Amino acid sequence: MPESPEVQALAEWLDEQVTGCRIREVDLIEFRAVKTRTRSLATLVGERIEGVRRVGKYLDVRLEREHLVVSLGRHGWVQWVAQGEPVVVDAQAPALASLTVDAGTILFTDAGTWVSLGLWVVDEPTNVSGVAKLGPDPLDPGFAQEAVDAAVAGRRKQLKAILQEQESFAGIGNAYSDEILHRARLSPVVHGDRLSARQRADLFTAMRDVLRDAAAARRGIPIDKLTQAKTDAMRVHGRGGTACPVCAGIVRDFRFGGTSAQYCPTCQTGGELLE
Repeated sequence: MPESPEVQALAEWLDEQVTGCRIREVDLIEFRAVKTRTRSLATLVGERIEGVRRVGKYLDVRLEREHLVVSLGRHGWVQWVAQGEPVVVDAQAPALASLTVDAGTILFTDAGTWVSLGLWVVDEPTNVSGVAKLGPDPLDPGFAQEAVDAAVAGRRKQLKAILQEQESFAGIGNAYSDEILHRARLSPVVHGDRLSARQRADLFTAMRDVLRDAAAARRGIPIDKLTQAKTDAMRVHGRGGTACPVCAGIVRDFRFGGTSAQYCPTCQTGGELLE
């Protein structure tokens, strides 16, 4: 699942490629990808792209009269085909929609077995309910300890679930929640109301540093290499059975919310193994 550091790098890369271009053609291959039934992608033809930015895990393509908001969902991504280059079809990640602009073509792809990509044509990004509900973003310069305290203190909910709750913190998913909790040396299943002020401070520092370091590391990487760069940089997520880079103990897998997550028992749970 794309998370804020990779979506940030993607937004910056697209912004450089397409800002100032006009949309010449749109093609909708999978109608279920468009979530605004009363406003079709066809209305975008002729509009000038004024910028691309990230909002949580969403892309906001700002146009002259409206916005195209893109949710990459669990398996969505973007492929860029420069003008004059052939389109290489990926059967594992087919394009569900495309925008042809002056400089080339943006393909919105989805590698899942069900459609997770979402496209909205709206007056403002906050017209998309998921965007309107977003909580504080750890990549924002103004992100502060108070945001962590407000979201965590007094919560009878597991810490990993709070981190992935977009209304609490924008942009964090399964992978970076594992990385943050490992950096903070906190159990993924401890409830928020069990954390001390010191532990909440450690959580804030880990959130800020892990995500900002990742965003800086991804900047400038070609967009077709970003997913692999994320995978390669993980210290515990996806590393079950390998040595923890901090204590050399064994990183363990556990099931969380229908998916697999990872943690270090020595660093995070006092040796307790999670089921």
